[in-house]
Amino acid sequence: MRRRTPPDSPPLLAGLPAAVKPAGPDFSFELEAKALGCWPVAGTDEAGRGPLAGPVVAAAVILDPDNIPPGLDDSKRLSQAQRERLFSLVLETSLAVSIASSGPARIDATDIRKASLDAMRRAILSLPVAARFVLSDGRDLPPGTGLPGKAVVKGDSRSVSIAAASILAKVTRDRLMARAGIVFPAYGFEKHAGYPTAGHRAAIEQTGPCALHRMSFRPLRKE
Repeated sequence: MRRRTPPDSPPLLAGLPAAVKPAGPDFSFELEAKALGCWPVAGTDEAGRGPLAGPVVAAAVILDPDNIPPGLDDSKRLSQAQRERLFSLVLETSLAVSIASSGPARIDATDIRKASLDAMRRAILSLPVAARFVLSDGRDLPPGTGLPGKAVVKGDSRSVSIAAASILAKVTRDRLMARAGIVFPAYGFEKHAGYPTAGHRAAIEQTGPCALHRMSFRPLRKE
């Protein structure tokens, strides 16, 4: 059964004048949950829904409210060097982190949305410190955690916990695909991480798919 939440309400800082609001994501969603007695709070996000190959990777992060790395933001807004630096800082300073993935076989057996949510679920449940509330990027909470939570549209640019998870997921996936480029050199995975670039499509046309390709995705899917 699809589990969705209504459109998220504005965070505590929403009423502040624009000049006073901090730039980028903040800790207000986490503080809202804490005020309700739900603590600690885990942020979760995924990377890799759009590629034609490779896993979708999810991360869950419980930040230390007294030691939040500066500069956290949606991983897509950051350079590779910024992501790598923040990846290390999140690992060093957070109370708990966890990373999980769903591979091409799981994606093809279900669909990318279900595979992504399942990876997020496993990341949350694998945290070495048990979360009491979940902040999830997007419109869906991962089912099966048994935890209350809030789905936050564009959450990686609004919540530092979700932003931290987005960075862990993105850097981890990019590193996995760089290694995949060594194992499957014909496709250039280290350059495009499995996304449907013109070069990737041409390699598939010339060589055919490999074990990392998602056969349920167009143009790989047979109609």
